[in-house]
Amino acid sequence: MFERLDQSRSLTVNQIKIIVAAIVGDMLEFFDYFLIGFVLAFIIKPWNLTFGQSAIILLSSGVGAILGAFIWGRIADLYGRRKVFIATIINFSIATGILTFTPDNGWIFLSVFRFFVGFGVGGLYCVDLPLVQEFVPTRRRGFIGGIVTVFIPLGVMIASVLGAYLAPAVGWRGLFAIGLLPAAFTLVVRAWVPESPHWLISQGRPEEARRSLAWALNVPPESLPAPAPAEIPEPTSWFELFKYPRSIAVSWLASIGAQTAAYGVSLWGPTLFVLQLGVTPARAAFLFIWVTLAGIIGRIAFSVMSDWIGRRTAGMLCGFGGAACVALAGLLHNEIVAGVSLFWLFIVIGDFFYDGGFAIIGPYMAEVWPTRLRTSGMGSAYGFGGIGKIIGPLGLALIVGSSNVVKPEVTLAAITPSFLYLAAWLVLCGCAFLFFGFETRHRSISAIDSRFDGDPAEAGP
Repeated sequence: MFERLDQSRSLTVNQIKIIVAAIVGDMLEFFDYFLIGFVLAFIIKPWNLTFGQSAIILLSSGVGAILGAFIWGRIADLYGRRKVFIATIINFSIATGILTFTPDNGWIFLSVFRFFVGFGVGGLYCVDLPLVQEFVPTRRRGFIGGIVTVFIPLGVMIASVLGAYLAPAVGWRGLFAIGLLPAAFTLVVRAWVPESPHWLISQGRPEEARRSLAWALNVPPESLPAPAPAEIPEPTSWFELFKYPRSIAVSWLASIGAQTAAYGVSLWGPTLFVLQLGVTPARAAFLFIWVTLAGIIGRIAFSVMSDWIGRRTAGMLCGFGGAACVALAGLLHNEIVAGVSLFWLFIVIGDFFYDGGFAIIGPYMAEVWPTRLRTSGMGSAYGFGGIGKIIGPLGLALIVGSSNVVKPEVTLAAITPSFLYLAAWLVLCGCAFLFFGFETRHRSISAIDSRFDGDPAEAGP
């Protein structure tokens, strides 16, 4: 049955609907998630926040994302991808909307509900990419999986634009109110997204799988070969993930390395632009639009590289290339060339690598697991990597001194060691692909499942 999927030469309208739903879901998800980076630039001075308090606000969503990835990822393997897709959107949208009612100086209130925003964000990312991969032909899986991630920076860019142009009019609470709108998108998901046929097969429901795949391919169900008779699946335990040590190593280490650096730079970026470049928060949000554009271009480039040079080589380029740029941003943060800040410029170039590389890392975290454990495995990797959402922003705060009030003379002296710290995590990401990565390019999901079942400890060269 799945050979018919791999033989298809073009995508149907229904497959495109599934892809678009995942793209929009991710974009709205990260719009809600990264609003806080721009809100923080507005409230730090009026609330007289310390580095420690600011870091808690930023990292609270990271704690939520860790738990959300593990829990929602596991639920998606047990009860289906589609249900979790809908539930996670409702989760992070409502939590963001509640932040509209944050009281003045209410950094604890802000932190608590940012936790719930992160809980939903961590879950959605671990289910929509596997869902798309299970509906597309093998030869396009790398490119399409990467393209789904391309629009994630657009969500950050929307947050940048709103921070630059709308926040002065509606205030930072108004930005949170807008973050409630993605909840309406669940209606589109319900209409456009069926359950994954691979998941249905793994649950012993072959006829439902055939109907789901037939809808995606826009053909009558009876035109597809009948699946093998359904077998009652054996219950799977989350701890089965540890039967695949190589998958654990490459996905967990690549994820935590990339997320630590990316979230450290992205969440502190607008505030550091205000302090280092001496600009207003609105201007800092505008400058961050260029950082986001670089990430979008990077994701498109890495999506192409996924099927061109392979996931493993592209992953190494993401880690080592990003590390070099982040290190240079820290070392040259005081330098101005032809009126251009090298601090800003190397963050822009670095975003091409470390943010663009998520077009490889995200889909790859799902590819290195068998179907019955796919979202559990991806959730474990994304959840473990979510520690980076904590130690990235917190690392900078600790290097500066968490009890210090956020002000230029304290921050600027610590930019170099802070950025070298973040660069080291990107080196870890590159090393994960170098030493533990294995190539999934040109391998169908069924072939990946078969190889894992044959020798889980050695998933192939």
